[in-house]
Amino acid sequence: MLLSTVITMLAAAGTLGLPGGTVSASAPALDWGGAMPFLLLAGTALGTLALDLVVGGRGRFWLTAVGLGGLVITGLTLVRGFGAPEEVVGGMLVLDDFARFFHVVFLCIAALTILVAVEYVEQTGIPRGEFYAMILFAVLGMMVMASAADLIMVFLGLEALSIPLYILAGFLRRQVGSNESALKYLLLGAFASAFLLYGIALLYGAAGSTRLASIAAHLGDRGAWDNPLVYLGVGLLLVGLAFKVAAVPFHMWLPDVYEGAPTPVTAFMIAGTKAAAFATLLRALGTALLPLPPEWTAPLWVLALLTMGVGNIAALTQQSIKRMLAYSSIGHAGYLLVAVVAGTSRGFSGILFYLVVYAFMNLGAFAVIIAVTAPGEERPALSSVAGLASRHPVLAFCMAIFMFSLAGIPPTGGFVGKLYIFSAAMEANYVGLALLAVLCSVIAVFFYLRVVVVMYMEEPREEMPSPTLSPGILFTLVLAMAVILQTGILPGTMWEVAVRAVERFLG
Repeated sequence: MLLSTVITMLAAAGTLGLPGGTVSASAPALDWGGAMPFLLLAGTALGTLALDLVVGGRGRFWLTAVGLGGLVITGLTLVRGFGAPEEVVGGMLVLDDFARFFHVVFLCIAALTILVAVEYVEQTGIPRGEFYAMILFAVLGMMVMASAADLIMVFLGLEALSIPLYILAGFLRRQVGSNESALKYLLLGAFASAFLLYGIALLYGAAGSTRLASIAAHLGDRGAWDNPLVYLGVGLLLVGLAFKVAAVPFHMWLPDVYEGAPTPVTAFMIAGTKAAAFATLLRALGTALLPLPPEWTAPLWVLALLTMGVGNIAALTQQSIKRMLAYSSIGHAGYLLVAVVAGTSRGFSGILFYLVVYAFMNLGAFAVIIAVTAPGEERPALSSVAGLASRHPVLAFCMAIFMFSLAGIPPTGGFVGKLYIFSAAMEANYVGLALLAVLCSVIAVFFYLRVVVVMYMEEPREEMPSPTLSPGILFTLVLAMAVILQTGILPGTMWEVAVRAVERFLG
């Protein structure tokens, strides 16, 4: 905590990011227009906490309305600014189209998480105001990570994201699984943050700056790579981010954390955390680390292959549907790393496109899980969806579409997203890696279709609770289905937005 405070003070005073470690007492100027989305979201989170003190348990509607309203207003300020890049806090944060793309995705994830959690929060007795505020604060951290043009801001954004997630993972205080989830996430998350911070320190020592642009200028000189501090710094930085995307072998925490956390929190983490980590990774690569020497390609190649293989093979044996989706998310991180290895504009665009589809198909799947499981049941077995086709045909149909999309079966957005990513690897002459990615994707079809088989061809072994289709869950299902099918049948619009954001980012 003391270290974070000192770094925050140094960043605010403008003492870091200057060549040669020069100290300046002047604080960077705050561009109020560019800072408005961040301020609006922070104000909404604080307002939710304050309103909760006033209305208490009677404020279900008002707390939900304030949380969703703040997200919508923040989103409108972002959409209106597309095409007009801005700098905030003396250029330590950048609000360009690349950042705005991810910001809108984060806001959509948060809004849908709140919607699916409305009934869940009431049934489990979770403090509504605190729950919504932690979601909003976590999104604020994601936005800082996606906009960070300075490694110090990357670290601060990561901590602003992680601390609310530690709390959210342990919100079911009376359940051992939730406590275990929070503790594991806290310990291993702190471990990952230490790697990241040490990497930042080494890069600062080598380049004399924490600004991504300054580091890029320094690394543009091939002789800079003769400094061992550069290799250690870049390596530790990538290790820290690999923890957050749950790349193998840094994935050990993810299945236990996702299984024990409240189900809406798992949905939020599986969609939002991965998007934030990849946004940071792409900005670091695209701004400072893109001229990586060829010897860095092989480790990333192996990392992508291990992540795809281990995630999909481990998912084959899972009987818990949440744990299966957790291992599945590791496999999907591997697919995204394939595009990172490609290192091309098309690969980066494919990542943006795929992250949008990935978020909606997972949020939709978890909305179905929340609807069919009893309140407080945080480790639903695969048998919890047995016979769902006869009990609730609409939910079964939606879940089948989400599973088809996760498996990459046309005509869904998941198929098109994988097509973009694998074709980017082929165009970059990583044919072997692309073929192995296709093979891993074929393996994944088995455990996704197993869910469909259980829903349509098996009868429940015991009496199951009646599915609860609240308005929030219904809206989430409709929107998720629309996005998945639209991006699968007519992907052009989303693809063009992703391409435009990447082209303006890479220049």
